[in-house]
Amino acid sequence: MNTDLTALEKLDDGRFRACDTQGRERIFEAVLFATGRVPNTQGLGLEEAGVVLDKGAVTVDDWSQTNVPSIFAVGDVTNRIQLTPVAIREGHAFADTVFGGTPVKVDHTNVPSAVFTRPEAGTVGLSEDEARAQGEIEVYLASFRPMQTAFIGTDTKALFKLVVDKASRRVLGCHIVAPGAGELIQIAAVAVKMGATKDDFDATMAVHPTMSEELVLMRKPTSLTGPAPLARVPATVSRREPGAIALESAPLVPN
Repeated sequence: MNTDLTALEKLDDGRFRACDTQGRERIFEAVLFATGRVPNTQGLGLEEAGVVLDKGAVTVDDWSQTNVPSIFAVGDVTNRIQLTPVAIREGHAFADTVFGGTPVKVDHTNVPSAVFTRPEAGTVGLSEDEARAQGEIEVYLASFRPMQTAFIGTDTKALFKLVVDKASRRVLGCHIVAPGAGELIQIAAVAVKMGATKDDFDATMAVHPTMSEELVLMRKPTSLTGPAPLARVPATVSRREPGAIALESAPLVPN
């Protein structure tokens, strides 16, 4: 995370030497370098039609309408949030507004997303840095070995993080790194979207033994509003019963 390639060299044996911005150098059998995407708008005649573009992306308003009243655009071509469900929702809103007689704006806040790596990463709402820039916050973080995999001797770890507005107690962001994080963040996104507070989470009974119960068991903030997040925090022992698994301290992940 928070790194980029600075050099990539193919060796005589077919492997690759990769160097990154953190000064690390490693050799791999294969390297996947995800460079991102750009809107595929070339050759559509948009410039000739007078449509305003921003680095190839079609500029639209809240109604997905361009500066040319008869031209609308939805999905990745607008470079708002490049996710399939967002494009589908934008398309539905356009159809309802223009053809259905029901004006609908798409709310692009608190959109959940996931990265399907191993382990998966899921996120919804504000990051710690984004929330910190808006006001006083509390951060609740737990890093632990899930009981369901610890019993069979695996080293699988999970990380759960809640970013909470200190004054209103509203949960501003939820971030999960764990097996199945994509599934977990979809459910958590409902609560974040509804404006649930940390007290609402605390009042919810845990389902034991699951990883997701940690969302409702974190009681003490590991970080408060300040110039920078803590470098290290004590890991939370996630199981409050005899036979709980003791954990070593875990590093605070990048925001």
